[in-house]
Amino acid sequence: MFYVDPFAEANAEDSGAGAGSKDYVHVRIQQRNGRKSLTTVQGLKKEYSYNKILKDLKREFCCNGTVVQDPELGQVIQLQGDQRKNVATFLVQAGIAKKESIKIHGF
Repeated sequence: MFYVDPFAEANAEDSGAGAGSKDYVHVRIQQRNGRKSLTTVQGLKKEYSYNKILKDLKREFCCNGTVVQDPELGQVIQLQGDQRKNVATFLVQAGIAKKESIKIHGF
């Protein structure tokens, strides 16, 4: 019997199979309560000042945010609201990440 794992490709990305998987900047949305949501940005290079990027993002999009230290993921930028497309275009225009290296997740 032939078995195909439908999640094989996703598991290969998550397991860090090579240095290529670390090069992505992940922009995700998390649902809070009701209509409220939270946008998270992770995977930026360590040499960047996360607080300066956060300050510019907050000023640009008129929203609040914070930098959270996660034991597995490192530093993660959190912004209020659904800012996925705004953050992606901001990172490309500022030269922080290339358009090909940004992955937008969410509904």
